[in-house]
Amino acid sequence: MTIATFDDASRAVSAGTHVTDAARALVAAMTVDERLWCLDGDAPTWAGLGFLARNGYHKAPFLAAQVERIGLGGVAFSDGPRGAVVGNATCFPVPMARGATWDPELEERVGDAIGRELRALGANLTGAVCVNVLRHPAWGRAQETYGEDPHHVGEMGAALTRGLQRSVLACVKHFACNSMENARFSVDIEVDEVALHEVYLPHFKRIVDEGVASVMSAYNAVNGEWCGQSKALLTEVLRDEWGFEGFVISDWIFGLRDAATSLSAGLDIEMPYRMVRAQHLREALECGDASWADVDAAVERVVATLLRFDDVLSAPAPSIEVVGAPQHRALAREVASRSVILLRNEVVDGSPVLPFDRATRVAVVGRLADRVNIGDGGSSDVWDLECRTVIDGLRDRADHVVHDDGSDIDRAAAVAASADVAVVVVGYTYVDEGEYIGETDPSLPAMFPPGDEPHVADLFQAAISELPPTITPDRIAERPRGGFGIGGDRISLRLPDADVALIRAVAAANPRTIVAIQAGSAVVCSEWIDTVPAVVQAWYGGCEAGPGLADVLLGVMNPSARLPFSVPVDEADLPAFERHATTFRYDRWHGWWHLARQGRKAAFPFGFGLSYTTFALDGVEASLAHDVVVVRATVRNMGERHGADVVQIYAELPDRDAPARLVGFARVEVAAHSAATVAVTVPVDRLATRDAEQHAWRPAVGVHRFAVARFAGDPDALTVNVAI
Repeated sequence: MTIATFDDASRAVSAGTHVTDAARALVAAMTVDERLWCLDGDAPTWAGLGFLARNGYHKAPFLAAQVERIGLGGVAFSDGPRGAVVGNATCFPVPMARGATWDPELEERVGDAIGRELRALGANLTGAVCVNVLRHPAWGRAQETYGEDPHHVGEMGAALTRGLQRSVLACVKHFACNSMENARFSVDIEVDEVALHEVYLPHFKRIVDEGVASVMSAYNAVNGEWCGQSKALLTEVLRDEWGFEGFVISDWIFGLRDAATSLSAGLDIEMPYRMVRAQHLREALECGDASWADVDAAVERVVATLLRFDDVLSAPAPSIEVVGAPQHRALAREVASRSVILLRNEVVDGSPVLPFDRATRVAVVGRLADRVNIGDGGSSDVWDLECRTVIDGLRDRADHVVHDDGSDIDRAAAVAASADVAVVVVGYTYVDEGEYIGETDPSLPAMFPPGDEPHVADLFQAAISELPPTITPDRIAERPRGGFGIGGDRISLRLPDADVALIRAVAAANPRTIVAIQAGSAVVCSEWIDTVPAVVQAWYGGCEAGPGLADVLLGVMNPSARLPFSVPVDEADLPAFERHATTFRYDRWHGWWHLARQGRKAAFPFGFGLSYTTFALDGVEASLAHDVVVVRATVRNMGERHGADVVQIYAELPDRDAPARLVGFARVEVAAHSAATVAVTVPVDRLATRDAEQHAWRPAVGVHRFAVARFAGDPDALTVNVAI
């Protein structure tokens, strides 16, 4: 069969030709210029930057590898960690909030909804799967990932990937060791092989094993090589060791420094513009610094992936009515309520402060209570037009609600004193944490080309002139840089002084005070928490943040969320963090491992969360068969309310130098005064340790102790030993 077009290649695959062979045949039929065209974004640099400054990131997907002559549709990229970034899509709670649900099935449903909206808006590739582990809560983009533990992060990211890839190609990012924001363009992360493979890569491998279509490299360097041109990461680990069959794209604009090096390292597409490679790659090929075999291999990987997903991408796109559809908003509300973590709920005058009922007189205090506060103002921002605040949600659920913005503390205290309960809404916004859009390495602008190719610029301008309208939300007008917030790493892990003063004043005026924290990761609260009886972590909760929180505060939803990170008592209990570092060392010890190693007790440990009922564990047993350990337990609901618990399995390894690790978890619903059994499967290879001398995994051998717990370090955990 002659293969001269993409349709020919697709028919050949249907007739039994291997995808790789069909892709290779199609690439052989392409011209030199067509093959080079596929190695970077289709947009011109300067016109593209101008479009970006006019909110273009929210108006259209960015294209790459489209070759009309052979019918190669290429990719149309849009971001999506909390919803489709293009158009006016549904804004879901940020991934960190969804990580708090500890519910992969729910996350798969979110992925399905986001994927459908992306496809309806013209995208077929999304950078929605952000899974860099949270090494330190000061990281500005903490909200875009799922937590501090690689197993938990990997399971949630794999679930999102499954949901997304029913409609679009998923791209997992940022590969690898990307968890410092202000320094992301200049920092070199030094990390040994054991820490790299046991802490900073396992979640990526989990998502590669799930079948993710694409990987995005990171801006930073790892062990002296920029990630976008690191052969060690992109070829030796990703392809040779893991067997990844998809394609690799760069992070945007400054994602690589050298055209030839990036190609030989295994980077397939420079995104989103015709920038570094368009200027320098042809010359590198002519002088022998780059190889045409590497060009062909890169294009073949792109074509093969499109062929592999042809049944998904050739299916009719959902109608535009799916964008912001009622069922997606209902899902956003479910996720918002399921993500709220009850951290503290003390008894006052004979009863817990939460939940309260509809007839309760509620004073809502704080500058964030009536503000749409959905998170980062950078590449993950979603221009949802129907976002509902805390005030909106409480007024739906409670009959008597008053609000004070907290700007006058005495007035706020008086308002709180007049109510039965007071809800103080505090925390951060996109100004305090998020993607950093500010000063960077002064050498980088030299990478821009002197001008655009006229015919490419003309095609681009013609395309954007025909775009359907996207409505700019009113809240975007306050931002500089075409709607992008400045963001960056946090300066402090504590609440602003004004928030702390407000909490203290309201708590003194009303003994039934509830603090709701809006933030993307941990907030140190030791200086004020003993003054209030109730605290909830409410995140950046998406378009239905207010109703979702109200559902929990009034008991419509029994809280079941659990912390996806550790909250320390003090910043000094954490590993070091340097927002402007040029070199930095990552080791195995962060989060709950670091606290345990240092003998520091967390204010709230990883995996912790309260409920309006109580649970107990018993009947723990484990069995080994066919290289899988199955851990079983019974969860008993000891209270009066239906609820859900999260059973967590931690493994202690025979190698005493190796830290314990989370190896499994399951969310289980249990009716009041009832019990439910749960079985968690743990593949034995999840217990392997990295052998730095052999550059390979050392199989698990010996007696492993499994702790069945409700959080890391749970003193009531039940243990069972398994000999492997």
